[in-house]
Amino acid sequence: MPPVKPKGQLRASSPSFWRSMDDLADSPDFRKFVENEFPSMADEMSAAPSRRSFLKVMGASLALAGMTGCRWPEEEIRPFSHRPDGYMPGVPLRYATTMDLHGAATGLLVTSYDGRPIKIEGNPDHWQSLGATNSWHQASILEMYDPDRSQHPVHQGTGAKNWEEFGTFAQAHFRALEASGGRGLRILAEPSSSPSREVMRARLLEAFPEARWYEYSPVSRDNIRDGSKLAMGAAHRTHLSLDKALTIVSLDDDFLLHHPAAVRYARDFAAGRNPHGDFSRLWIVESGFSLTGSVADRRIALAPSQIPAYAACLAAKLFLEEGVALPAGAESLRPVLERARQLPSCAEIDARLTYELAHQRGRSVVTAGPRQPAEVHALVHVINEALGNVGHTVTYTLDPDTDRPSHRDGMLELAADAQAGKADTLIVLGGNPLYDAPGDVDFAGILDQVGTSIHLSLYQDETSAACTWHLPRAHYLETWGDGRDYRGTVSVNQPMIQPLFDGKSDIELLAAITGDRSVKGYDIVRRTFFDSAGPPAGEEGWAQALHDGQRPGTEWAQTRSSLAAGTWAGSLATLVTEPPGAVELVFIEDSKMLDGRYANSGWLQELPDTLTKLTWDNAALIAPETAAELGVGQEQMIRLAAGDKNVELPVFVLPGQAVGTISVALGYGRTAAGQVGNGKGFDVYPLRGGKGWTEVQATPGSGSYPLSTTQDHFAIDQLGSGERKQRAAMLAREADLAEFRHDPEHALQHHGHELTQLFDAYAYDGYKWGMAIDLNSCIGCNACVVACQAENNIPVVGKAEVAEGREMHWLRIDRYFVGDQADPAVAFQPVACQHCENAPCEQVCPVAATVHDSDGLNVMVYNRCVGTRYCSNNCPYKVRRFNYFNNNKNIDPLKQMVYNPEVTLRFRGVMEKCTFCVQRISAVKIDAKNARREIRDGEITPACAQVCPTRAITFGDLNDESSEVAHRQHDERAYSMLEETNVRPRTRYLARLRNRGDHAGGEHEG
Repeated sequence: MPPVKPKGQLRASSPSFWRSMDDLADSPDFRKFVENEFPSMADEMSAAPSRRSFLKVMGASLALAGMTGCRWPEEEIRPFSHRPDGYMPGVPLRYATTMDLHGAATGLLVTSYDGRPIKIEGNPDHWQSLGATNSWHQASILEMYDPDRSQHPVHQGTGAKNWEEFGTFAQAHFRALEASGGRGLRILAEPSSSPSREVMRARLLEAFPEARWYEYSPVSRDNIRDGSKLAMGAAHRTHLSLDKALTIVSLDDDFLLHHPAAVRYARDFAAGRNPHGDFSRLWIVESGFSLTGSVADRRIALAPSQIPAYAACLAAKLFLEEGVALPAGAESLRPVLERARQLPSCAEIDARLTYELAHQRGRSVVTAGPRQPAEVHALVHVINEALGNVGHTVTYTLDPDTDRPSHRDGMLELAADAQAGKADTLIVLGGNPLYDAPGDVDFAGILDQVGTSIHLSLYQDETSAACTWHLPRAHYLETWGDGRDYRGTVSVNQPMIQPLFDGKSDIELLAAITGDRSVKGYDIVRRTFFDSAGPPAGEEGWAQALHDGQRPGTEWAQTRSSLAAGTWAGSLATLVTEPPGAVELVFIEDSKMLDGRYANSGWLQELPDTLTKLTWDNAALIAPETAAELGVGQEQMIRLAAGDKNVELPVFVLPGQAVGTISVALGYGRTAAGQVGNGKGFDVYPLRGGKGWTEVQATPGSGSYPLSTTQDHFAIDQLGSGERKQRAAMLAREADLAEFRHDPEHALQHHGHELTQLFDAYAYDGYKWGMAIDLNSCIGCNACVVACQAENNIPVVGKAEVAEGREMHWLRIDRYFVGDQADPAVAFQPVACQHCENAPCEQVCPVAATVHDSDGLNVMVYNRCVGTRYCSNNCPYKVRRFNYFNNNKNIDPLKQMVYNPEVTLRFRGVMEKCTFCVQRISAVKIDAKNARREIRDGEITPACAQVCPTRAITFGDLNDESSEVAHRQHDERAYSMLEETNVRPRTRYLARLRNRGDHAGGEHEG
């Protein structure tokens, strides 16, 4: 029989898709890895891991979860001789709560079994989540069950280990401080949006008027706040309406991942990409690929020090050439713009960008990231005002932190006071400043110079070990609290379980220090609620706020202030410079560890990075040209020196990095993170000063270091080089927006021969489950991968096993580079089991362990599986995972409580894969059957679809022609991956569209 002809052939102009530098070069190492699908098990079979080493790798995945408790204030325990109304043992309940991250609270719904929380989802009624979450929200459930969490107070001198002993000390110590008005008392707190903590802060400063309160986070947004002060005279918080914008310009701003409202912004961004309506165009200027940069239509790679000059050139083009009028109060900027206009780089500003901005009044957004100096942010405010964006796509509220010193200024003032003997008692609320303080701040010296230091934190981390007292902090799922979302709406945080390790919250500790009569979190939060204005009020309002998870009508009022360039125009001029000669080291917030706080999470350590697909490590990300110039290659060590400090770490060659720059993720190299996080990666905080980048001397280091990256794992295209590039382009399909609107079939290669079915298709009389994934909406954020892991009890296997290609994730995000190596674009494609109608795995299984059910699901019968792996070998999508070890052996029954009880724990030697969350399907089917009704469209939502912030994933009944999934599967952008194999997958993809604007006929599509 002749080979089946692919349904579509690539045009000569189609972009080249490639996974990595090795893939592009078709190197021997890449070919060897692809062809060696099942590596030898000789070493593993001869020496199985010990229980001790297994527990070390699994860490929090096997967490202690034996203590269950009540969500409400403690009451007398009564036997269940009479079951409470609305409660049925074994039936999950969902409660609203909130999680504070980046100083903004996201509304969540937590699923709890008999008082034991197991899964986190977004609150669909909450503005900031709209039912979605990110990977940090998902992994926070594992953090709560982490056995490495701090379990009791510790005094470094006496060895005291209980709250009573700390209480005795605190009563005497702080009453003595009270007599002096708190002279010498300093508080260093991590940012929080909690109204109750703000009240307790005010009470503490009232009780200790000589005390000083500072806030610090290594990923602060001080430059953004200070920029609004420069431009408008007072600190403002900027709010973007990305769904209303036609042109979005990001100056080093990763707003789809690291913005406090990133989950909401991702939804709005996707909503503004309508293939048949308004379709925004995203321009970004950045040094290395960010999540936002990976989905941009136009991307410019620049060193971070050159982005201020780019911003000034953009403003010069708008105000001096496009005829946009400078706003009132900003005339003093004109000389700076005239100077910027003379820069050679100014001529490189794309004329299409300035034309779009000038002619789309009120329909654009210009934004800058926290790495950029305050003057750039001030200039952005001027540009948005001049373009008519304010009040439409850009709005402002007053920033609540306007009167506090910046994080850096606060740390410097604290260091100066400690050096001068003015600080003798330091309370550190959360954070880990000994690890992540700027390299030019000697925090260890601060702790040595103060007489008494107290650290409240989840872990006995680096800072705790150097403090006089360490106090265990309660997890947000264990305590009462509150918070505000990025717009200011108040949310109530209610505990899902009693504190597992007797931790206390910030507000409880502050209440004890100030002698407040209310020392329980519940009482403090209620008091704040009843003392503050806003609907609903009273006891009914309190109950409603707990039920809804928020208090509507409490968001901050929008405001608008006049602009005044004033003196900052001169300081902006000093930033407008020509490119430097030194290598610039760019510090980036990690997509998993963030600033290092999640280092002990096995789920996040093993989660492949969005762009590099690195696990368990960070690396120096270098452009191929820079690597060649420095004489370093992949996994070779490189030495980075700034002043008298230096760090060595391995090289990762990544296309798209600005030439002459090196990007390194923060949050690694911990020494007191716990069994999982200790010693993973490399600590670059010592090189970090007061900016988001620094100039370094880069020289080759000694030796090499193995990195575990999943980028070339499970490569679907096992063909020759030329054929492989062709097939790759048939996987993550995309087209230019203008071409698509002119001729969809030609643009998307929807032409060729239909494949003939040799036998009649199965007739599904009931339900026919299917999925659609819109690549135009997917941003590759990895939230779905962690959600799948949490939902389906997927184990962590460790760096060594990942290096062998044995990671267990049922869902992966394939990342392809598109186009030329010098200026590549990025394409993402989520890949899970496709539930093929002609499933090739079922045809080769000798024991019928993988079969089709009556609803069209490809299901696994684990009891039958004997581990031949024939099914994986025959699967063209490489989505099956073989568990080489029994990751669930000899686990204490209490520790098993961390798992979802609706999903079977798999034993060693069986195949695992995506089931479309069959447990969720079954639960809804039972409810519908009991109610004698049909299942409603959208009633079943797999974990991956539920978490997705952009609604890229849709699931439902294909027999229901009115269902959303049926509409998507019949969309003109829809296609089946590897459809030429005729396996007829039940998942279809919608091709991605890029709005690059390369074609004549309009400066902007949409």
